[in-house]
Amino acid sequence: MKSNLIRIIGIDPGLRRTGWGVIESDGVRLSYVASGHVKSTDKEELSYRLRELYEGITSVLASFHPQEAAVEETFVNDNPRSTLKLGQARGMAMLAPAMKGIRVAEYPPNLIKKTVVGAGHAEKKQIQMMVGMLLPRAKFDSADEADALAIAICHANHRGIRQLAKMVAS
Repeated sequence: MKSNLIRIIGIDPGLRRTGWGVIESDGVRLSYVASGHVKSTDKEELSYRLRELYEGITSVLASFHPQEAAVEETFVNDNPRSTLKLGQARGMAMLAPAMKGIRVAEYPPNLIKKTVVGAGHAEKKQIQMMVGMLLPRAKFDSADEADALAIAICHANHRGIRQLAKMVAS
C-alpha cells in the first residue's frame, strides 16, 4: 500500500524572528515534527540580517528534509519601510527552500486563519489554541512558531486543491 506521507515546513517570515514549523501529513492525519525560530541580530546591517535568516532556514531544511514548503503572504501595514523589510525577509524564506528544489506555496493570512480556526480574523491566542488541538504533541514557545505550524497545516489542507488546479491548467 502506497503511503501519502508528506513532510511540510511552514514559515512565518519576520526580520527579527522567522518562525518555522515542520509537520507530516498522511491524508487527513497531521503530526508534529518540530518547530522553532530563526533570529537575526538587530544591530547588524540589513544585508547581514537577511543572510542570518537565509542560513538559519537553510539549516532547518537540512535538518528536517521537508518535501514541500509554505509561506505566509505579506500583508501591507501602515509603515511602508516595515512592509518592505518584511518583504525582504519573506524573500529569504522563499529563496532558501527554492534553492534546495522545494516548491513553495503562498497563502494569505486570512485563509490560514480560516483553515485553522474557522474564522479569517482570528486572534493569535485562538491560532495557538487550535494548533495545540490539531497537533497535540506540538511544543511551541512563541506566536511565530504557532503561526508557522498554522501555515503548514493550511498547506496540508489545500495542497490537493493546488495540485488539481495545476493539472487542469496544463
